[in-house]
Formats: sequence, C-alpha cells, structure tokens
Amino acid sequence: MKVKLGSKLIGAVAALAALAGQNALAEDASCKTVRFADVGWSDIAATTGLASVVLEGLGYKPTVTIASIPIAFAGMKKKQIDVYLGYWNPSQTPMMDPFVKAGDIKVLETPNLVGAKYTLAVPTYLYDKGLKTFADISKFEKELQGRIYGIEPGNDGNALVADMIKENKFGLKNFKVIESSEAGMLIEVQRAAKQQKPIVFLGWEPHPMNVQMKMSYLEGGDDVFGPNLGEAKVYTAVPPSYESRCPNVAAFLKNLQFSTDMENQVMGPILKKVKPNTAARDFLKKNPDVLNKWLAGVKSFDGKEGIAEVKNALKI
Repeated sequence: MKVKLGSKLIGAVAALAALAGQNALAEDASCKTVRFADVGWSDIAATTGLASVVLEGLGYKPTVTIASIPIAFAGMKKKQIDVYLGYWNPSQTPMMDPFVKAGDIKVLETPNLVGAKYTLAVPTYLYDKGLKTFADISKFEKELQGRIYGIEPGNDGNALVADMIKENKFGLKNFKVIESSEAGMLIEVQRAAKQQKPIVFLGWEPHPMNVQMKMSYLEGGDDVFGPNLGEAKVYTAVPPSYESRCPNVAAFLKNLQFSTDMENQVMGPILKKVKPNTAARDFLKKNPDVLNKWLAGVKSFDGKEGIAEVKNALKI
C-alpha cells in the first residue's frame, strides 16, 4: 500500500512539475501581438523580418511600425511598441539613456549583433585622393559643396554630424547635413560614384553598401562616433514590464543573435524591393541551423515545442 501511495505521490509531483514548466512561459492573450519598431534602416528591416517570421511560426502575430528613433523610443515608453531590435551603442546612447534612467525602457543584457560599425565614409577614389580622415573633410569643402549626406530626419547619426558642425570640430562650421533617407542617401552616393565626384556620407556595417561599391571609412572620428571606426554593438530594447508579462517572447528575444554576414544576406534582396519577411523566410529555409539556438527553451504561443512548430511553418 505504501508503495502504491508513493507511486501516486511521485506521479503527482511529476505532473505538477511538468505543469509548472509549462506555466513558466505561459503568457497573457495580449502577448500574441508583438509590436516591433522599424526606424527605416534595411538592417533593422532584416532583423525585424527574421524575428517576425519565427514568431509567426510560433503562432504569434507580429506587427511593424515604421518610425523615427525618437518616436520609437517614445512608443516603448507609452507601451505602444514592444520590441526594438536596433539600439546601436554608442551612437544611439545619448537618445536612449534618458529613457533607461527614467525606467521607461529596458535594454536586454546581451547584444543581438557585435562587430558593427557606424561613421562617415567616402568612395575609395576620394580616399585615394587624400580624404582619409575627419580632419581632411574641410580641405575638400569646395568640391563637396559643404555637404555631408545623412539619412532620415531625427536619426542619431545626423545629430552627431550636426553637433560636430555646430561646434566647428575639424573646421566644419560651413558644412551642412543633407537629410534624406537611407535609400535617398545611397542614390546620391551611387550618382556621385558614376561621375567620380566627391561625396561624404554616413556609412555602416552590416549593409550591402560595403560590397556593392568601393568605399572607405574615415579615421579620426573617435570623439564623434566612437573608437575603431564607430565600432558598435546592437541591442534589443523592450518596455520594462515586457519580460514578466510575455516571458516566452522575451526568452526568444534573449536568444536572438545575428551576424554581419547574415544581415548582409537578408538586406541584399530587401534593397531590391523584396519584402523583409520574404527575404527573411528565404534565408531561414536555406539556413535552418540558426533556429536551434534562437528557439532553445522557447514554446509556441499554445505551448508546443517551438522549433518543431517553426520548421513545420517554414516547411523545412
């Protein structure tokens, strides 16, 4: 009799443990919609596309809001945005810090990308003519028409350049930032390259621009963009309550890590007008091994084994 009671007790404990394990990542119905912010960069479109495709396979409904960086941060503060995969540190840190210090945004501890860079660049033909450092820009003021090409208004890179001009660093007081968009800036660079004309622009990696054209990053901008050519780590940001409210999605986000090569592969088609989710889905079908780490310990929204559900959705 004691053996039977013991067996029942063991079985009950095991059942409770299994239930506890399932409930550990249980989520409220509101977690089914995962709201991403995309600031209009193709690398953020790529990573958001990758995350969205996986979440769809897990039974979630990801949405994407295109917004400038300040609006994206404000959206997280107001809990209108759940996830931002593109916090570039250190370039976005002056914008991010007030939100973090106020307890309005939480930055996940592990970066989702290392080995990134972000600083001013020129076509290599201009570099070879002597424009190799930030201090050289002013020497080419006439040829450059006093212009430095940035991206979308409100972007942190534009702000860094604008402050540099305002403070007359490197003798740039007569220059101005030309704000446009990532695509608009690249069109200007490509147009200049065809005619071998001088141009200075915001450059970063990962991005297909690094292989689509011969370009060189300018040295000497450590005080503006940070050391090692604006070397950066990219982090994931969420509202402070998100991890406790939506622990399963949070577990996935913490596992999510990219590489510059991966992002370049996904960004290439996006720049050719392929939808981010389509480019991401094609990449994942060809590279399913990345899912093993991303989905370790992650369940589908209805509690099934996550990796099996995603592979089934992708038909791999």
